[in-house]
Amino acid sequence: MLRRVGYFLRETASNLTRNVTITIASVITIAVSVALVGGAFVLRVGMDNATRFFQKGVEFIVFMKPDASDEQLAAMRRKLEENPLVERFVYVDHEEAYAEAKEILDPILLETLTPQDIPTSYRVVPTVKDSQTVRGLVEEFRDEPGVEAVEAATDALRKAEEFAYRLSVMVVVVAAFASVAAVLLILNTIRMAAFARRHEVEVMKLVGAGNWFVRIPFMLEGLAEGLAGAALGVGGVALAKPRLEGLFGGTEFPLLEGFHVGGSEAMAIYLLMVGMGAVVGAVGAGVAVTRFLDV
Repeated sequence: MLRRVGYFLRETASNLTRNVTITIASVITIAVSVALVGGAFVLRVGMDNATRFFQKGVEFIVFMKPDASDEQLAAMRRKLEENPLVERFVYVDHEEAYAEAKEILDPILLETLTPQDIPTSYRVVPTVKDSQTVRGLVEEFRDEPGVEAVEAATDALRKAEEFAYRLSVMVVVVAAFASVAAVLLILNTIRMAAFARRHEVEVMKLVGAGNWFVRIPFMLEGLAEGLAGAALGVGGVALAKPRLEGLFGGTEFPLLEGFHVGGSEAMAIYLLMVGMGAVVGAVGAGVAVTRFLDV
């Protein structure tokens, strides 16, 4: 048994080093396809987590006109207090709004503004945290006296989710084409290895070697290429994940501050990537052995 294992490993190593250039090309192609799929899953999981995080405190904002009277501000406060669908709200005055604007707007633009030019607002958290309820409340308060605009953060989050979905679909489509290219490269690599050993295979068959005894070294070669490519892909996604979390979860995208991929979620994605690499390698090798060897 150990002699057979040793034989399989020696033959696999020999096949991998026989066509180094094509082997490297196969590994890189698999790494790209696996990394694209892993990146798409990271994006999808991160957006789902951001959505759940945001829904814990989903809000809409009632922006009052900069010159809204005290009576209009008080009337809006009463309406919010009396509305059974409003759980709580926070009033942001001119000074607080101006302080927030300084973190967002260009300093040159701020030179032309004063705190009184920045509208005050009510940050509202509804009792029922779903987009339909928020939209109803938005329509209800939009036409009140002194109201400049009512913005629902859920609308922006929905657009971000739609963008992330379209992006992940596009990435998966590209990854599918890359996977096909990887399978074809592996198929060609195995075919070349089988052709180089055709006389040896004929002798093995003559002395009674079974079909699987002939197949296994080639299958292991494809599997090794798939796993090597998957390892590179996992490494690339692992390096990119904290950068994505910093990008989407940073101050540039406040609605996505909950964007993150937990350790267990990341591990599941990495295992999926490894499995994908192994399948791509094994499928390519299996097709090549079946098609190009008379076994």
